[in-house]
Amino acid sequence: MRYATFFLLFTLLLGFSAPAHAIIVAPGTPVTTDAPATEADARAAAAAYKATLDAMTPAERRAHKKAQKQDLRDALRQYKQDVKNGTQDADTNTLLLVILAILLPPVAVLVHQGELNSKFWIALILTLLFYLPGLIYALLVIFGNAKKK
Repeated sequence: MRYATFFLLFTLLLGFSAPAHAIIVAPGTPVTTDAPATEADARAAAAAYKATLDAMTPAERRAHKKAQKQDLRDALRQYKQDVKNGTQDADTNTLLLVILAILLPPVAVLVHQGELNSKFWIALILTLLFYLPGLIYALLVIFGNAKKK
């Protein structure tokens, strides 16, 4: 009975999860999300980007990479601000963390935090004492930190 339930939950999880596609963005190329890029398109974009890097002098290359890092920091800062303001959802991983929290609350806290810290141990103790407090605490950690980031 338990294996059948686990198998059913696993197939539902795989069925509802969105397919993952790799996106390669080369400078100067428009980003489209209509259809996933083929492997040939990705190779062509990577070759074009490498050719532009090879054409630059070392000083230009350093300045270009520095600008890319700054753009990435700005985009992450804007994303965090949007999440904080509520204009954008945190991400699709929240749904998977909630499902994991229902099944194993301490593991969900561990995956969310990324390390063994005091929140994991609190979730483990609460789950061992009684399941429901551990579940509530895991959900508080998952949803509470999404707003604070």
